[in-house]
Amino acid sequence: MSGADSQPIRVLVVEDDPVAADAHVMYVGRVPGFVAVGKAHTGAEARRVLDRTPVDLLLLDLHLPDVHGLQLARSLRAAGHQTDVIAVTSARDLTMVREGVSLGVVQYVLKPFTFATLRDRLVRYAEFRGTAGEASGQDEVDRALATLRAPGPAALPKGLSGPTLERVTGALRGSAEGLTAAGVAEAVGISRITARRYLEHLVDAGRAGRSPQYGQVGRPELVYRWVRGR
Repeated sequence: MSGADSQPIRVLVVEDDPVAADAHVMYVGRVPGFVAVGKAHTGAEARRVLDRTPVDLLLLDLHLPDVHGLQLARSLRAAGHQTDVIAVTSARDLTMVREGVSLGVVQYVLKPFTFATLRDRLVRYAEFRGTAGEASGQDEVDRALATLRAPGPAALPKGLSGPTLERVTGALRGSAEGLTAAGVAEAVGISRITARRYLEHLVDAGRAGRSPQYGQVGRPELVYRWVRGR
Protein backbone atom coordinates (compact mmCIF):
# COMPACT_ATOMS: atom_id res chain seq x y z
CA MET A 1 0.00 0.00 0.00
CA SER A 2 1.07 3.59 -0.43
CA GLY A 3 2.46 5.69 2.36
CA ALA A 4 -0.72 7.79 2.34
CA ASP A 5 -2.71 4.69 3.17
CA SER A 6 -0.34 2.92 5.55
CA GLN A 7 -3.01 1.83 8.01
CA PRO A 8 -4.03 -1.82 7.68
CA ILE A 9 -7.19 -2.54 5.73
CA ARG A 10 -9.87 -3.54 8.23
CA VAL A 11 -11.88 -6.60 7.21
CA LEU A 12 -15.13 -7.92 8.66
CA VAL A 13 -15.76 -11.61 7.91
CA VAL A 14 -19.48 -12.30 7.43
CA GLU A 15 -20.02 -16.07 7.26
CA ASP A 16 -22.69 -18.15 9.01
CA ASP A 17 -20.57 -21.30 9.19
CA PRO A 18 -18.37 -21.00 12.32
CA VAL A 19 -15.66 -23.30 10.95
CA ALA A 20 -15.41 -21.40 7.67
CA ALA A 21 -15.58 -18.04 9.49
CA ASP A 22 -12.62 -18.98 11.67
CA ALA A 23 -10.68 -20.14 8.61
CA HIS A 24 -11.39 -16.89 6.75
CA VAL A 25 -10.33 -14.78 9.75
CA MET A 26 -7.10 -16.77 9.88
CA TYR A 27 -6.56 -16.30 6.14
CA VAL A 28 -7.06 -12.52 6.38
CA GLY A 29 -4.60 -12.32 9.26
CA ARG A 30 -1.92 -14.03 7.16
CA VAL A 31 -1.99 -11.32 4.45
CA PRO A 32 0.29 -8.35 5.20
CA GLY A 33 -1.57 -5.05 5.28
CA PHE A 34 -4.88 -6.58 6.38
CA VAL A 35 -6.45 -7.13 9.78
CA ALA A 36 -9.67 -8.96 10.63
CA VAL A 37 -11.61 -6.71 13.01
CA GLY A 38 -14.29 -9.29 13.70
CA LYS A 39 -16.69 -11.85 12.34
CA ALA A 40 -20.45 -11.99 12.04
CA HIS A 41 -22.67 -15.01 11.38
CA THR A 42 -25.82 -13.16 10.25
CA GLY A 43 -26.71 -10.00 8.37
CA ALA A 44 -28.12 -8.43 11.54
CA GLU A 45 -24.92 -9.13 13.42
CA ALA A 46 -22.88 -7.63 10.58
CA ARG A 47 -24.92 -4.41 10.74
CA ARG A 48 -24.32 -4.15 14.50
CA VAL A 49 -20.57 -4.54 14.03
CA LEU A 50 -20.51 -1.95 11.23
CA ASP A 51 -22.41 0.54 13.38
CA ARG A 52 -19.72 0.47 16.05
CA THR A 53 -16.50 -0.54 14.27
CA PRO A 54 -14.72 1.08 11.29
CA VAL A 55 -14.57 -1.46 8.46
CA ASP A 56 -12.98 -1.02 5.03
CA LEU A 57 -13.89 -4.36 3.46
CA LEU A 58 -16.51 -7.06 3.95
CA LEU A 59 -15.62 -10.65 3.18
CA LEU A 60 -19.25 -11.51 2.66
CA ASP A 61 -20.88 -14.92 2.29
CA LEU A 62 -23.93 -14.38 0.09
CA HIS A 63 -26.04 -17.14 1.69
CA LEU A 64 -26.75 -15.97 5.23
CA PRO A 65 -29.56 -17.40 7.38
CA ASP A 66 -31.46 -14.12 7.72
CA VAL A 67 -30.74 -12.23 4.48
CA HIS A 68 -29.13 -12.69 1.09
CA GLY A 69 -25.71 -11.07 0.94
CA LEU A 70 -26.64 -8.76 -1.93
CA GLN A 71 -29.71 -7.57 0.00
CA LEU A 72 -27.42 -6.82 2.93
CA ALA A 73 -25.05 -4.90 0.66
CA ARG A 74 -27.98 -2.91 -0.77
CA SER A 75 -29.27 -1.97 2.69
CA LEU A 76 -25.78 -0.94 3.79
CA ARG A 77 -25.46 1.38 0.79
CA ALA A 78 -28.88 2.87 1.56
CA ALA A 79 -27.74 3.49 5.15
CA GLY A 80 -24.64 5.33 3.95
CA HIS A 81 -22.01 2.63 4.50
CA GLN A 82 -19.32 2.82 1.82
CA THR A 83 -17.58 -0.44 2.76
CA ASP A 84 -16.28 -2.44 -0.20
CA VAL A 85 -17.29 -6.07 -0.58
CA ILE A 86 -15.56 -9.26 -1.63
CA ALA A 87 -18.37 -11.77 -2.11
CA VAL A 88 -17.86 -15.40 -1.11
CA THR A 89 -20.31 -17.83 -2.67
CA SER A 90 -20.90 -21.28 -4.09
CA ALA A 91 -23.32 -19.83 -6.66
CA ARG A 92 -22.23 -19.25 -10.25
CA ASP A 93 -25.12 -17.03 -11.37
CA LEU A 94 -23.65 -14.31 -13.60
CA THR A 95 -26.81 -12.22 -13.26
CA MET A 96 -26.09 -12.02 -9.55
CA VAL A 97 -22.49 -11.07 -10.33
CA ARG A 98 -23.67 -8.14 -12.46
CA GLU A 99 -26.04 -7.00 -9.72
CA GLY A 100 -23.25 -7.15 -7.17
CA VAL A 101 -21.02 -4.81 -9.16
CA SER A 102 -23.50 -1.97 -8.67
CA LEU A 103 -23.53 -2.59 -4.92
CA GLY A 104 -19.81 -2.28 -4.31
CA VAL A 105 -18.80 -5.91 -4.84
CA VAL A 106 -15.23 -5.58 -6.10
CA GLN A 107 -14.37 -9.30 -6.25
CA TYR A 108 -16.06 -12.71 -6.20
CA VAL A 109 -14.44 -15.78 -4.63
CA LEU A 110 -16.05 -19.14 -5.37
CA LYS A 111 -16.17 -21.80 -2.65
CA PRO A 112 -14.25 -23.87 -1.91
CA PHE A 113 -11.16 -21.69 -2.20
CA THR A 114 -7.59 -21.84 -0.99
CA PHE A 115 -5.61 -19.32 1.04
CA ALA A 116 -3.65 -18.53 -2.14
CA THR A 117 -6.88 -17.56 -3.94
CA LEU A 118 -8.01 -15.19 -1.20
CA ARG A 119 -4.53 -13.76 -0.76
CA ASP A 120 -4.42 -12.93 -4.48
CA ARG A 121 -7.78 -11.13 -4.30
CA LEU A 122 -6.81 -9.18 -1.19
CA VAL A 123 -3.45 -8.11 -2.61
CA ARG A 124 -5.13 -6.92 -5.80
CA TYR A 125 -7.74 -5.04 -3.79
CA ALA A 126 -4.99 -3.34 -1.76
CA GLU A 127 -3.22 -2.29 -4.96
CA PHE A 128 -6.44 -0.86 -6.36
CA ARG A 129 -7.22 0.91 -3.09
CA GLY A 130 -3.73 2.42 -3.07
CA THR A 131 -4.20 4.18 -6.40
CA ALA A 132 -4.59 7.92 -5.88
CA GLY A 133 -4.29 11.21 -7.72
CA GLU A 134 -5.43 12.18 -11.19
CA ALA A 135 -5.02 9.74 -14.05
CA SER A 136 -2.92 10.93 -16.98
CA GLY A 137 -5.24 9.24 -19.45
CA GLN A 138 -7.35 6.22 -20.37
CA ASP A 139 -4.42 3.81 -20.11
CA GLU A 140 -3.80 4.69 -16.48
CA VAL A 141 -7.49 4.31 -15.63
CA ASP A 142 -7.48 0.90 -17.35
CA ARG A 143 -4.39 -0.19 -15.44
CA ALA A 144 -5.96 0.82 -12.12
CA LEU A 145 -9.10 -1.20 -12.85
CA ALA A 146 -7.07 -4.14 -14.15
CA THR A 147 -5.46 -4.62 -10.73
CA LEU A 148 -8.77 -6.06 -9.52
CA ARG A 149 -8.82 -8.73 -12.20
CA ALA A 150 -7.01 -11.99 -11.64
CA PRO A 151 -5.02 -13.08 -14.72
CA GLY A 152 -6.24 -16.65 -14.31
CA PRO A 153 -7.33 -19.20 -11.71
CA ALA A 154 -5.24 -19.14 -8.55
CA ALA A 155 -3.02 -22.15 -8.29
CA LEU A 156 -4.20 -25.11 -6.28
CA PRO A 157 -1.65 -27.06 -4.23
CA LYS A 158 0.74 -28.95 -6.47
CA GLY A 159 -0.83 -32.07 -7.96
CA LEU A 160 -4.46 -30.96 -7.54
CA SER A 161 -6.67 -29.87 -10.43
CA GLY A 162 -9.78 -27.69 -10.52
CA PRO A 163 -12.02 -30.16 -12.43
CA THR A 164 -11.17 -33.04 -10.08
CA LEU A 165 -11.71 -30.80 -7.05
CA GLU A 166 -15.18 -29.96 -8.39
CA ARG A 167 -16.01 -33.66 -8.78
CA VAL A 168 -14.77 -34.47 -5.27
CA THR A 169 -16.74 -31.53 -3.90
CA GLY A 170 -19.87 -32.68 -5.71
CA ALA A 171 -19.55 -36.23 -4.38
CA LEU A 172 -19.07 -35.02 -0.81
CA ARG A 173 -21.90 -32.49 -0.96
CA GLY A 174 -24.22 -35.19 -2.29
CA SER A 175 -23.63 -37.54 0.65
CA ALA A 176 -25.67 -36.79 3.76
CA GLU A 177 -23.78 -39.40 5.79
CA GLY A 178 -20.31 -38.41 4.63
CA LEU A 179 -17.74 -40.41 2.69
CA THR A 180 -14.41 -42.05 3.35
CA ALA A 181 -11.49 -41.49 1.01
CA ALA A 182 -12.24 -44.89 -0.48
CA GLY A 183 -15.86 -43.90 -1.07
CA VAL A 184 -14.85 -40.68 -2.81
CA ALA A 185 -12.27 -42.55 -4.88
CA GLU A 186 -14.94 -44.95 -6.13
CA ALA A 187 -17.45 -42.17 -6.81
CA VAL A 188 -15.01 -39.95 -8.71
CA GLY A 189 -12.81 -42.57 -10.35
CA ILE A 190 -9.48 -41.67 -8.72
CA SER A 191 -7.14 -43.46 -6.35
CA ARG A 192 -7.77 -43.53 -2.62
CA ILE A 193 -4.54 -41.63 -1.94
CA THR A 194 -5.51 -38.92 -4.44
CA ALA A 195 -9.01 -38.69 -2.97
CA ARG A 196 -7.52 -38.18 0.50
CA ARG A 197 -5.38 -35.28 -0.77
CA TYR A 198 -8.44 -33.49 -2.17
CA LEU A 199 -10.45 -34.18 0.97
CA GLU A 200 -7.70 -32.86 3.21
CA HIS A 201 -7.53 -29.76 1.02
CA LEU A 202 -11.26 -29.19 1.59
CA VAL A 203 -10.74 -29.62 5.34
CA ASP A 204 -7.90 -27.07 5.28
CA ALA A 205 -10.18 -24.66 3.39
CA GLY A 206 -12.88 -25.01 6.07
CA ARG A 207 -15.39 -26.57 3.66
CA ALA A 208 -15.32 -30.12 5.05
CA GLY A 209 -14.90 -31.79 8.40
CA ARG A 210 -13.59 -35.22 9.30
CA SER A 211 -14.17 -37.66 12.14
CA PRO A 212 -13.07 -41.24 12.84
CA GLN A 213 -15.45 -44.11 12.15
CA TYR A 214 -14.76 -47.18 14.24
CA GLY A 215 -15.44 -50.59 12.73
CA GLN A 216 -15.22 -54.07 14.08
CA VAL A 217 -11.46 -54.53 13.70
CA GLY A 218 -8.40 -52.54 12.72
CA ARG A 219 -7.77 -48.82 12.67
CA PRO A 220 -10.73 -46.44 12.40
CA GLU A 221 -11.45 -44.86 9.01
CA LEU A 222 -11.84 -41.12 8.59
CA VAL A 223 -15.25 -39.99 7.36
CA TYR A 224 -15.41 -36.62 5.59
CA ARG A 225 -18.56 -34.47 5.58
CA TRP A 226 -19.35 -31.31 3.67
CA VAL A 227 -19.81 -28.46 6.11
CA ARG A 228 -23.56 -27.84 6.61
CA GLY A 229 -24.35 -30.24 3.74
CA ARG A 230 -24.31 -27.47 1.11
